[in-house]
Parts: sequence; structure tokens; C-alpha cells
Amino acid sequence: MRKTPMHIEREEFKKLGYQLVDTIARFMENIDEYPVTKGESPLQVQRALGDSNFPEQGKTAQEILNRSTELLLEHSLFNGHPKFLGYITSSPAPIGILADMLATAVNQNVGAQILSPMATEIEKQTIKWLCQFIGVSSDYGGILVSGGNMANFNAFLVARTAKADMALKEDGLFNSHSKLLTYCSKTTHAWVEKAAILFGHGSKSVRWIPTNPENRMNNEILAQTIEQDINNGFQPFLVVGTAGDVSTGVVDNLQEISAICKKHNLWFHIDGAYGAPAAIIPELKNIFKGIEEADSIALDPHKWLYAPLEAGCTLVKNPKHLTDTYSAHPEYYNFSKDEEGQSLNFYEYGLQNSRGFRALKVWMALQQLGREGYQRMIADDIQLSQYMFDLAKKHPELEAMTQNLSITTFRFVPKDLIPDNPKDKETYLNELNESLVDKLQHGGEVFLSNAIVNGKYGLRGCIVNFRTSKKDIGEIIEIVVREGRKTHQKFMEEIPLKN
Repeated sequence: MRKTPMHIEREEFKKLGYQLVDTIARFMENIDEYPVTKGESPLQVQRALGDSNFPEQGKTAQEILNRSTELLLEHSLFNGHPKFLGYITSSPAPIGILADMLATAVNQNVGAQILSPMATEIEKQTIKWLCQFIGVSSDYGGILVSGGNMANFNAFLVARTAKADMALKEDGLFNSHSKLLTYCSKTTHAWVEKAAILFGHGSKSVRWIPTNPENRMNNEILAQTIEQDINNGFQPFLVVGTAGDVSTGVVDNLQEISAICKKHNLWFHIDGAYGAPAAIIPELKNIFKGIEEADSIALDPHKWLYAPLEAGCTLVKNPKHLTDTYSAHPEYYNFSKDEEGQSLNFYEYGLQNSRGFRALKVWMALQQLGREGYQRMIADDIQLSQYMFDLAKKHPELEAMTQNLSITTFRFVPKDLIPDNPKDKETYLNELNESLVDKLQHGGEVFLSNAIVNGKYGLRGCIVNFRTSKKDIGEIIEIVVREGRKTHQKFMEEIPLKN
């Protein structure tokens, strides 16, 4: 056997592997004893990392593993911590951690069937199961991608290919193609604007539709705007409905949006990166009514299915639209179809040619939990979010703002204030709560993010965390109030109020 500096003998590899597994197991068991984050500055982290010069001589695998473990466990933010409720990043499923190790060992390129025979079949099955999970037809085609942005970008390009004429591929965005328009609510994630810019349409091609009092897209204004644009010579092609917006968790009226799209022959895409998995809860079926009408859906298993990063997914009702968009057959590709016509080359379904085996960790977790397990865990997250909302509502120094799916928003309102002028009051509270969010995110006890609801800057807790308990929620409320009081006191001392 060829001996190289990279080789690790079997017994040493086993020793290192067992050591790492033991370290990870201890870390997961005791994660609640760590700070969520140490709140270190980039300069502090750089100093901990040390010498930035490329090494001339190699080191032993044992040295490297020990040092790497120390660096990551001492200088990271732990989204698996039970008091991490920031953004929408879940605790990684332990079985997913093992799955990534196995997938990396086999190291298949899931871009072509011939390069990844079993991995391709597992990804196909995973896509089918995800369709059944959220309640749409198993005939949808799909692909695993890195996350929500890429899942939605994928659908954007497929929608454009499906709704623009065939000349688009040769001529690009000339002539009438420069008038292609996209529609979404003002609460939709920023991926829409990014897609419009990156794919040549420009930010002005996005029509941001106001929301109604429930924070859903105002479908009456949507319909009116589409009609006006058609009359003015534009070409609407895509409407994005949201199944769980990132700030408050609201689900648009998907059924109404579907009807509007059908009337004008528009592509109906659902951004369900966060919220779509909640469709598995029988009691929530009504708010997701219309999801089965979508031409495409984005969802992120690394959000509410607890998969380790990275795992996003694009589903498309007619898989032919995927190959129409992405398929290419240069002469150096010997990726032919099998005689039964069962092979699928995933490079024809998305932007990547070389692809890692993301599906394995999702596939294994879906088997471990099954429908019943996910229903229970997602329902528990929602109940904990409601519990947080109720505690905020009862507390004299907190103002509960919204609660949808597993997202609660609220803000700290000190008892002793406040300017007589309501405008000054709101300005003060916004600045106070913004400062409070920053303090909490660097303090290490809890990690919440922020949301702006009807002009009010608030704290936002999103529970997609299987380690979080009612005890954690109660302690989070106490920490917020304690730190809110301190922040208010500091503001009162440093920023004289203008009466």
C-alpha cells in the first residue's frame, strides 16, 4: 500500500474516533452547562486561533484533533443549547451527526446516479417522504440544497423558465423579459430581492404587497396589483406565499393565493423553509390549506426537522420543469439513462454538479422519529412558544406581541418611565429593546433574536429546539426582565429623557 503523510493506521484511527465520539457525547450531555456563547469579539477569537501562517511542517492527527476540539468547544455559539432560541437554527439531531460521519466516509458525489447509486436512491426516497410529511403529492420532484436561500433561488429559476418564453435561454433578459415581475408580502424573507438582483431582473421587479391586520399578505391588493401591471404591459410570472414568515411565524392564505395564480397563469411558490413541517400537525391542517396547489415549495430540514446544517430542499410539482431549467449534456458527461429509465442525475435538478450526501441525515432522522415522533416534537415546540407568550402576557414589565407556530415576540417595558409623548415613548422602547437584544446575545445565558412588529422593536424566540423545556422558558423570561431592568437603568443614567 502506498504510504503518504495523510495515512492514519487503523488502530490509531479507531483510537482517535472513539476519543472524538466520547468528547461529543459528553458535550451533548452537558451542553446546558456551557454558556450559549462567550460573546467574544472577532479579535479575541482570532487571538485564540493563533498563528495565521501556513504551516511548513505537519503535525500528528492527535495534536490536531485535540486542538480543534478545544477551539470549537471554547469559542463557539451553541445552537443546540436549550436556551438558544435565535433565528431559526435547530439543535442538531444526534443521529444526524452520525449520519454525516458515515456520508463523509463513503464520500459519494450525488450529482449523477453512476457516481452515487445508493445515495441517489436515498435522496429520491427522502424527497418522497418530505412530500408526504407536509401533505403534498409524492409525485413532486425535488432536490436537497444547502438551505433556504438556495431552495428558494432554485424555485425562482424554475419558475422563470416555466413562465417565460423559450427565447429566454438564448437571448437572456432582453425585450419583454425585462418586464418579468415577482409578487410577495412585505414580510417575505430577503431572498426574493437577492434573487431578483442576482438573476438580472433588478430589485424594482419585486412587488412588495402590504399585509393585512393578521400580518398575512393582503390578497385583495395582490390581485389588484397584478391586474394593474398586466394592463401596463408588464409580465407577472411568480407569486410567493409564505408558510411561516421569519419574524412572526404567520402563514399566508395559501388557498387564495393559489386561486389568483391560476386565474393569471402565474407560478405559485411557497416559502415554507421554516413553517412547512408544521403541516404535519392535524390541528393545523386548515392554516396550510392550499399548500398542495403550489408549483414549488422550499423547506429546510435543518430548521424544524432538526437536521444538522446544511439541509434545505426544493420541491417542484412537475419535475420536468427542473430538468428544463438545469439539464445539460456536454460530451464529457457519460451519465446515460438506464434501460428501465429509473436513473436520476441530480445535477439536472439544481445549480450544483458536485454535491454532498445531505439526504442521509434527513432520511435517518425521518426513520428514527416517524410521523408520530415529529408530530409530538413539533407540537411540543409550539406549546412552549405559547407558554412563553403567556408568561410575557402576565408579566407586568413585558408586553406580549405575537405568537404563531413556534415563534413568540414580546418586548420589555419598564414600570417607571416614561415620556408623556407617545412618540418619544415608542422611540425610547425601541432603542431600549434593541440594546437589550444585543446584551442578551453577547451575555451567554440566552440567545434571542429580534423582530419589528407594527413599528415596535421586540425580542423574538423561535423554538425549534428539542432540548428546550418549560423550565428553560421560565428562566429565559427571568433573565430578560433582569437584564431589561439593568439596561433601562443604564439608559436612564446615560441618556437624559427629553420631556
